[in-house]
Amino acid sequence: MNEKTYKTMTTAGAGNIAIGIVMLVSGITCGVIAIINGAKMLKRKSDIIF
Repeated sequence: MNEKTYKTMTTAGAGNIAIGIVMLVSGITCGVIAIINGAKMLKRKSDIIF
């Protein structure tokens, strides 16, 4: 009984770590893309006519 619980907890822990890594990488990627796009918009600010 204890071995089954231990294996379940190990699998859940490993899954949580994997999901955390994926979320961290995707968050950093989205942040970098947002910074790059913001810099491009600021650079071409003078080209915008309203």
